[in-house]
Amino acid sequence: MSFIIYPAIDIRNGKCVRLIQGDYNQETVYNDSPIEAAKQWEAGGASWIHLVDLDGAKEGRPVNHELIGQIARSVSVPVQIGGGLRTLEDVELLLGLGVSRVIIGTAAIEDRSFVEQLLKQYGDKVAIGIDARDGYVATRGWLETSEVKAEVLAAELAEKGAETFIFTDISRDGMMKGPNVEAIVALAKASGKTVIASGGVSRYEDLEALSKHTEDGVGGAIVGKALYTGSIELREAVKRMNL
Repeated sequence: MSFIIYPAIDIRNGKCVRLIQGDYNQETVYNDSPIEAAKQWEAGGASWIHLVDLDGAKEGRPVNHELIGQIARSVSVPVQIGGGLRTLEDVELLLGLGVSRVIIGTAAIEDRSFVEQLLKQYGDKVAIGIDARDGYVATRGWLETSEVKAEVLAAELAEKGAETFIFTDISRDGMMKGPNVEAIVALAKASGKTVIASGGVSRYEDLEALSKHTEDGVGGAIVGKALYTGSIELREAVKRMNL
């Protein structure tokens, strides 16, 4: 398995921003144009781009879908999108706009039959986003925490056809403290599928620590704040990972 670096573009009010631990009151705008940010990451060697519709996550429906479609059409690399996708129509809308993979989060807990239907219909075009707080799955843009263990959810959905999981340890997100490698590897082993790490990657050593576990199922890392602040330079990271 290869290790993929996914530059993150979080969209709020049409701009590229970063939040701290999902707090909408702690926002930094890094680029007024998410389209330009996507082109920048593609030019820097990205083989995938990770998009988040922050407004959508809060509203429970796609909000920035027109902009997301423009981004998908403006780059030649595939893009994946998460944030507020809770109906079949939402998923079909975004896939129809040129998105390669959709990420289902809250619905994985709250509407299991819907998720199972999606996996059956779209297979590997669907990734399951598992955001955990103290080991338990958080939902609704991290505003609520369920009573479901992250590893249990991953194992159950792997049995239903999920091939890719995106795991975020909320306590690490935007804090530049490094990823929770132990929890990421545990999730990969519990599911037996590919897990993409999200949250906390702040230096090249973090990427190297994760990439040592490709045989365990760790297939990549989403990198956000570190790229925007310059503590990780994408071209250098891609080079170090021999991508």
